[in-house]
Amino acid sequence: MKKIIALFLLMVIAFQALPWGKTGHRVIGLIAERHLSKKAKKKLANILEDETLAEVSNYMDFIRADDQYDHMSPWHYCTVPDGKTYEEAGTPEEGDAIVTIERLMSELKSKQFTDGDEALAIKMLVHLIGDIHQPLHVGNGEDKGGNDVKLDYFWKSSNLHRVWDSGIIDGQEYAYTEYTEWIDHATEAELEKWENDELMDWIYESKEYRNQCYELPENLKIAYDYDYKNLGLVNQRLLQAGIRLAAVLNEIYG
Repeated sequence: MKKIIALFLLMVIAFQALPWGKTGHRVIGLIAERHLSKKAKKKLANILEDETLAEVSNYMDFIRADDQYDHMSPWHYCTVPDGKTYEEAGTPEEGDAIVTIERLMSELKSKQFTDGDEALAIKMLVHLIGDIHQPLHVGNGEDKGGNDVKLDYFWKSSNLHRVWDSGIIDGQEYAYTEYTEWIDHATEAELEKWENDELMDWIYESKEYRNQCYELPENLKIAYDYDYKNLGLVNQRLLQAGIRLAAVLNEIYG
């Protein structure tokens, strides 16, 4: 019985840690595909053996089931406490999303890979660029990126992290292709800015936006009103992640 309970707790923890949810990551992957150059798209199709960016976008969550990849768990997020810069907070010994994204971009340019091959590096990069645009994946160091903030979401027990990972997105009841059609309408000015922003710009955006995530009622019961206030930000972050992922891959392959 103790083993069963322990296994259940591990499953709950793993579920709570999942970023954006499957739909969100696929939306980011599909947006990126739509903004790839022809040359980059052709090269990526050859490397990924005709799998799309949307199809590989959840691979880093999929491999959580294999113990040999446990060391990658801290790479899905970073921590920047309120009132501190990332440099002041320091990089943890086990690494984080920032150092991993930087390493993957460097390895994809040099073709010298630390973990696996080029295809795996691409799959990891697709996922992690998506992760870091979810505001609670730039944690404050106090509540495990909102996982410890227990609340009721549409009258069911949940936590703040899960609401932002999948609750708001899945509540729209769109397939990822429909969701992409709905939000992939960046202006020329937005495209120019987002494609030229640096990695640390993405991080500090998420740090700033996470304050909005914590605007909760005292009774910690949220539903339609919370979605209404935050859906626009969720969609913006999905769109920015897809545009920026495409820009990175175009630079490497285009």
